[in-house]
Amino acid sequence: MFELKPLSKGAVPAALEKAERYRLLNEAAEAESICRDVLRVESESQPALILLLLALTDQFGRGLPHVTAQALALVPQLKSEYDRAYYAGIICERRAKAQLRHGGPGTSAYAYHELREAMQAFERAEAIRPPGHDDAILRWNTCARLILDRHLEPAFDDGSEPTLE
Repeated sequence: MFELKPLSKGAVPAALEKAERYRLLNEAAEAESICRDVLRVESESQPALILLLLALTDQFGRGLPHVTAQALALVPQLKSEYDRAYYAGIICERRAKAQLRHGGPGTSAYAYHELREAMQAFERAEAIRPPGHDDAILRWNTCARLILDRHLEPAFDDGSEPTLE
């Protein structure tokens, strides 16, 4: 029906700045669209991949189930091991927060599980972080505080196997 118009390579830096501004204005879909345009001309652009991943996670909890899978699919495209670990943690953390906002049965246990998974990813990132780069520590602490402040706990599991009678 429509053929998307290509972005010129020279417009990429300004486009990425616009995408960041749209994210800051809570216009995640607009930021996502811009990042996809950038990736059409620079398919391996790390800033565009990261901004796209963040724009997708900004949409968690908005009734768009495909965004989680799309965000997860971007992680292997990140070139640095640190970024792969860190942004995998971001995805888990934001899924937990979206679930907590949504509420419902099992929310606390689900959020606890996602936050613990995020914390493990942040620990992997922390172990290989560049000098003076403590973002993974900040995110780990945020997850820990959320668990403690909300009194989140894992689902009850006594370790036994169900019996069939």
